[in-house]
Amino acid sequence: MEMKGNISIHAQNIMPVIKRWLYSDKDIFIRELVSNGCDAITKYKMIKGETGEDFRVTVTVDPEAGEIRFTDNGIGMTREEVEKYINQVAFSGAEEFLKNYTSDDQSGIIGHFGLGFYSAFMTADKVTIDTLSWQENAAPVLWESEDGMAFTMQDGGRKERGTTIILHIMEEEKEFLDAFRVRGVLDRYCGYMATPIYLEDLSPKEEKPHHEEHCDCEDCKEPHVHGTDEEEAEEAKKPINDTHPLWLKNPKDCTEEEYKETYRKLFHTFEDPLFWVHLNVDYPFNLKGILYFPRLKKDFGGQEGQIKLFNRQVFVADNIKEVIPEFLMLLKGAIDCPDLPLNVSRSFLQNDGYVKKLSAHITKKVADKLNGLFNTERKQYETYWDDIHPFVKYGCVRDAKFYDLVKGSLLLKSTAGEYFTLEEYKARNEGKAEKKVYYTTEQNRQAAAVSLYVNRGIDVIVMDTLIDMNFMSFMEFGGGNEGLQFVRVDADVSGLTEDSEEGKDIDQAQMEKLFRDALENAELEVKMEALSDKELPLMLVEDEQIRRYKEMSAMYGQDFAFPDKYTLVLNRACPAIRDLAAMEEGEVSALLCKQMYDLARMSSRPLEAEDLKAFISRSNELIALLARKA
Repeated sequence: MEMKGNISIHAQNIMPVIKRWLYSDKDIFIRELVSNGCDAITKYKMIKGETGEDFRVTVTVDPEAGEIRFTDNGIGMTREEVEKYINQVAFSGAEEFLKNYTSDDQSGIIGHFGLGFYSAFMTADKVTIDTLSWQENAAPVLWESEDGMAFTMQDGGRKERGTTIILHIMEEEKEFLDAFRVRGVLDRYCGYMATPIYLEDLSPKEEKPHHEEHCDCEDCKEPHVHGTDEEEAEEAKKPINDTHPLWLKNPKDCTEEEYKETYRKLFHTFEDPLFWVHLNVDYPFNLKGILYFPRLKKDFGGQEGQIKLFNRQVFVADNIKEVIPEFLMLLKGAIDCPDLPLNVSRSFLQNDGYVKKLSAHITKKVADKLNGLFNTERKQYETYWDDIHPFVKYGCVRDAKFYDLVKGSLLLKSTAGEYFTLEEYKARNEGKAEKKVYYTTEQNRQAAAVSLYVNRGIDVIVMDTLIDMNFMSFMEFGGGNEGLQFVRVDADVSGLTEDSEEGKDIDQAQMEKLFRDALENAELEVKMEALSDKELPLMLVEDEQIRRYKEMSAMYGQDFAFPDKYTLVLNRACPAIRDLAAMEEGEVSALLCKQMYDLARMSSRPLEAEDLKAFISRSNELIALLARKA
């Protein structure tokens, strides 16, 4: 008996909206239809138990027929169930989708669950369902629709329990008749589903294209090339998915090599991760996953990790910031959370209490891993630090709770390659650095200033990544470290002075005038100090906070006109300064003032353009002067 009908809801208004919303990822229909097949098998197992049958979902690509077929040997449907679940539920689900997501909420849809079968019309101009229920004496059913609005339903000829959904692909969507294209989608969305999934390619052998295309993954740079017919036939006998992903196992049952192999497979890379965090929670929510710490670039601007979100082994999306804390996006991994409400907008997730608890738990587990390594494998942890410290510091700046959890495990690396916590640094430098942490941003460029502190037994810390400037400000003002100051080695001389009588008789006002006149800078601030290194004539120091403001504004593309604020510190304990003070003011003293000043500048930054030319010319002039006197 044939039945014809029209969907009672306003499907003609829904279809264009669905297509508009899903157009950017129209291949989602493959995931939805495979998921439906897996669900049908799961339901059958629940009713009949594990029967020892070869349960599977098969995706058949048939270019000659212009079809993709999705076949499962699950529970199947009766005529009444087709009427209920296809003619009513699927389409009313689409109407609900329309109602929810044509508002002003343009933040995107997560998962698209609930569309299910209806997504077939994204790429097909005719959809057929051929199904036979598991129930005894059930009649097979054949359902067809060409536009998602009108359908026919009649008795079918199917002999075996299960369902086949046949999509006759639109002319403009012929890319989905390429088995290689379909394989890529299956790998992405269905690579870890719980039911074995097979891909059957019916392309004529002589017409099968020789692909040399890259996969979707940005990390994968190797082309994928079809093998021989024999190799592909052998490959077709294997499921395309891993039905028991490592993150669903108990951590104690997983080996180090399995973790690395999963990482390489997930992200199509030959590199190994540094270490990982295995998430395995059953209460108060169901959460499984593995987060990997990759090697980070020194300045990780533009570097993004990849955390794949799954719902019951079905891939949903990458990097859902509402679920995974933003700073963890530098990591890589997989998270499977079946309890997560995925068929919602992101604005809902941002305000969902369950999601916030989930996010907080993930943060805590990462902090626990870092603390565990620090407390039990300190030396190994130190070998990781150069790679992970930008991530850890970024996490502290972005998430105060994360900082509270890991602050005891934060390390500072010295120019000598030693690692200290903040408390260890304070203890080592007690009486020498007070509440200051001396640091360098360019160890080689600032080597002269660094050596002044190191020679006095003061450890100098390396802070040479983009995040360090923000991190230091956070530690000073938001980290609960009262009075703490980070001071660059060329921003202060308080740690380099000593109580000495040498040069106390030098007239500071006279020296100030001498340098101001020679440098033609009436605003130059000049100070006299006795520095511990008596060979050093002078230092040029720049106010720490003003320098930071200038660097921060440049980093963020802002053009604030901060005035330069340099102070020239003359070392009265240096014989060269005492001799300069005793000289008669003239051409030679002016040359020496300029030369000393430029040498001080060069200890922290290179001279450029006209300044460099003037320095070289002046150096030649001084050499000639010395040669004549000799």
